[in-house]
Amino acid sequence: MAQIVICEFMDDQAVDYLKGEFDTLYDPSLVDRPDELNAALAQAAALIVRNRTQVRGDLLAHATQLRVVGRLGVGLDNIDLPACQERNINVIPATGANAQAVAEYVIGTAMVLLRGAYRSSAQVAAGEWPRAALSQGCELGGKVLGLVGYGGIGQLTARLAQALGMRVLASDPNVDARAPNTGADLVGLDALLERADVVSLHLPLTDETRNLFSRQRLLAMKRGAVLVNTARGGIVDETALAELLESGHLGGAALDVYTNEPLPAKTPLASAPNLILTPHIAGVTVESNQRVSSMIAERIAEFFTH
Repeated sequence: MAQIVICEFMDDQAVDYLKGEFDTLYDPSLVDRPDELNAALAQAAALIVRNRTQVRGDLLAHATQLRVVGRLGVGLDNIDLPACQERNINVIPATGANAQAVAEYVIGTAMVLLRGAYRSSAQVAAGEWPRAALSQGCELGGKVLGLVGYGGIGQLTARLAQALGMRVLASDPNVDARAPNTGADLVGLDALLERADVVSLHLPLTDETRNLFSRQRLLAMKRGAVLVNTARGGIVDETALAELLESGHLGGAALDVYTNEPLPAKTPLASAPNLILTPHIAGVTVESNQRVSSMIAERIAEFFTH
């Protein structure tokens, strides 16, 4: 039986490195075959996952020899951390390795949403000329970016935004004025929502953050502001968001994460205007996949050799 099981996609070079050192099973579709995954884990000492594999309950019951879990990313809500701790299973996230990808996603989607002119290719190619209608877009420079959650990814996003002329506000109860100075003004959440033209979420999904952006909180955002969520589904009330985009209270939104993934086909988000929907890939680029995979491969190897 394999010593290491990798059940979601990982960079080939990192996989080859692990195969050269350990008995390794790599099957990126194994996550969709839970019975086979459980069987593969019967003697495995290490498991490497992304966000889809639920490391809890039935899986842990079958993985009786498991000693370490490598997470190809930073969010840990798919892993039962107390259960792992109780079983003396180490959990290793790829902290910081995908920060650049997420930060660039935030800035890129904010630009698209504020400008509102990048979805006209079909019209222009068909001979239309919507120049007047598409001349009302806004520049990113001079706008206020509000970061809800101000860890490593939030701080990198702040630096990119400042380089483009944005002013940055940040709200995070775990960060105070003694934190390293990144040029952001630390404020309360209510003050941030009143002033921010772009609100970007960088929070884990916990009992405290679940439905944090309820209808009431979305209504508290500045009229015409845009929302970017690359954090976790469940933080934003998706039905309320769709309605407030339709009403014009919010100027746009970009969602990379959802309460249910994949997003249900009949979601109220389907008809909402000025909305960008992506399938949980904000942190996944060619470069970030290489960094994340290399980091986890090296950390797993170190776990077994030290």
